[in-house]
Amino acid sequence: MSGQPHTDPVIPQAKVANIANALTGLRLVLVPVFLIALFAGDGHETAWRVTAFVIFAVAVITDRFDGALARSYGIETDFGRLADPIADKTLIGAALIGLSMLGELPWWVTVLILVREIGITALRFSVLRHGVIPASRGGKLKTLVQAVAIGLFVLPLSGPWLTGAWVVMAAAIALTVLTGLDYVVSAIRDSRGRVAGQ
Repeated sequence: MSGQPHTDPVIPQAKVANIANALTGLRLVLVPVFLIALFAGDGHETAWRVTAFVIFAVAVITDRFDGALARSYGIETDFGRLADPIADKTLIGAALIGLSMLGELPWWVTVLILVREIGITALRFSVLRHGVIPASRGGKLKTLVQAVAIGLFVLPLSGPWLTGAWVVMAAAIALTVLTGLDYVVSAIRDSRGRVAGQ
């Protein structure tokens, strides 16, 4: 016996400044770079559209890595859980608006998706004092399918390839609506549970 008092090990809290959150920040930085490439020239030049696609793809890939890194190394933070979906929505929203401005995508598609995304983001903030609403599996699938669909529309496709892009976009729209309803129902259920527990 050393006579020294026994102390339990202190489990360090993950710092906000970590590689996962840095990747989330990078995704936000890439948004204006993507838009510059998308609108370069007349907005319909093949070389610039392919460049815009590459930038968009890199931004989407950072989304796959930041969450995986945070979970693997135990560096998840409330900031990351909140900032990650906001970065996703900023990228997706900018791409949708840009494509609609170029006439590549009907405005009703852009408005429908953005209303859902903004609404769910507002919902996250409204319940923030009770905890952060994590992205569901359906929400993650929705984000992935949206990204693939938008990426296809960024590319200068035509013929059967454009038809394929519309099929993927239709799936993205369906997932957007269904997961949005799921988030709302879950939030209402949780709210009622808190009231009943008071």
